[in-house]
Amino acid sequence: MAASPAAPPGSTDPGVAERAARVRFRRAMTLMAFTLVAPGSAQLIAGNRKVGRIALRIWIGLLCLGALALVLGALDHSLAITLAFNSTLLLILRLGLFAAAIGWAALFMDAWRLGQPLTLELPQRRAVVGVNGLLCFSVAGTLLFGAHLVGVQRDLAIALFGDSQVSGAHDGRYNVLLLGGDSGAGRWGLRPDSLTVASIDAETGKAVLVGLPRNLQRFPFREGTVMDEQFPDGFDCDGCYLNGVSTWAEDHTDLFGKSKTPGVDATVSAVEGVTGLRINYWAMVNLEGFKDLVDAVGGITLNVREPIPIGGLGEDVTGYIDPGKRTLDGFETLWYARAREGSDDYSRMARQKCVLNGFLQQVSPQTALTNFEELAKATTGMFSTNLPASEVGRFVELGLKTRDQKVATVSLVPPRVNTAEPDIDEIQEMVASAIESSEGGDDEGEKTTKKRNRSVTGGSIGTRDGGYAANESADLAGAC
Repeated sequence: MAASPAAPPGSTDPGVAERAARVRFRRAMTLMAFTLVAPGSAQLIAGNRKVGRIALRIWIGLLCLGALALVLGALDHSLAITLAFNSTLLLILRLGLFAAAIGWAALFMDAWRLGQPLTLELPQRRAVVGVNGLLCFSVAGTLLFGAHLVGVQRDLAIALFGDSQVSGAHDGRYNVLLLGGDSGAGRWGLRPDSLTVASIDAETGKAVLVGLPRNLQRFPFREGTVMDEQFPDGFDCDGCYLNGVSTWAEDHTDLFGKSKTPGVDATVSAVEGVTGLRINYWAMVNLEGFKDLVDAVGGITLNVREPIPIGGLGEDVTGYIDPGKRTLDGFETLWYARAREGSDDYSRMARQKCVLNGFLQQVSPQTALTNFEELAKATTGMFSTNLPASEVGRFVELGLKTRDQKVATVSLVPPRVNTAEPDIDEIQEMVASAIESSEGGDDEGEKTTKKRNRSVTGGSIGTRDGGYAANESADLAGAC
């Protein structure tokens, strides 16, 4: 069969014109698709080749860096987390995302120009404009949102983490003082309402929570500290309690030189004097802002053993948290941890440890990533620490190890400890014994927990006279 004769030059054959229009349309769409997959390829094919080569080299370089980061992150999680809290690196990344958004959008616009939209028919021209706009705004918008998240992460890293010296493990353990700050009017961070030392094995992640009562009296400070010089015979002034150390120090800041946190420094020296442990780092949470943190992770599931009052004492009680295994929101969790009506300080300490255990067991890295922006907003301004950003990766890794193990507890409370006249040697022996049992996997503490009076007081298993299970246990989860 003979081939159809070619249309002569200047032919007005509509079939030829239609085919030419389709070719131009496909070319325009292809250039935009190339720009989406490999920025700069459209320019390399049909435009400024110098611009195309530069854009492609940048794109390939970024892909290689991304692949390298993924490999390093998979091989060393601690390094990946540390880099994620490096404020300088985050600033560079944020600026890079801004530049990428602008540059990629410009390449899309240039690819649209190279597609010669004015030579297309009106429907095709509209389609090209629509597709180009969608690609341009989608890619640029995604990069700009990424820059926003990086900015949030950088602000979080700057706001949260301190610039203190990196502190090595003491006797193979990291000891972190966890403080719950009483946020009453004019005294945020001045009066710790909850004091717990998390002593963590540097290799295995096995943890012991050491609870200190806020009403502890007549205790020594670590030798050589400012507070030891001021109170060489211990904190034995009238009405002086452990939670008042911070207030005293804040009233005498001139004694602490250039320290930005004299109240916390004084409290650390007191805790070290009582427990015999050397504190590596401290972290403080504003208890009133604590509810926002719980809400940011979707609540905490706790075993509520008795109705827990909401509000203060007597007539101030406005309601109750119903018994049962329930997921509590931030407001309810705060009152679960703080309620004193129908209870005592030591039952409350037991409940606070159950809240800590709930966080440890239920807030996974996946939960943190899913609720990242909410967590960042909730944490900034209500949490502070002197942990250097360079150590974040190490402690996240330790935390993941701790989640897979039983957490032991020991609390310096009645009936074993007389808080008005404490025997410091006996206290330090209690702490050392709990740590030794944890490291050796001794189940004696667990047997003691099982034998404990199973009555419930103030929402916690046990009694003041017999002791509360969560205050001294080889398995905190089982005691809660």
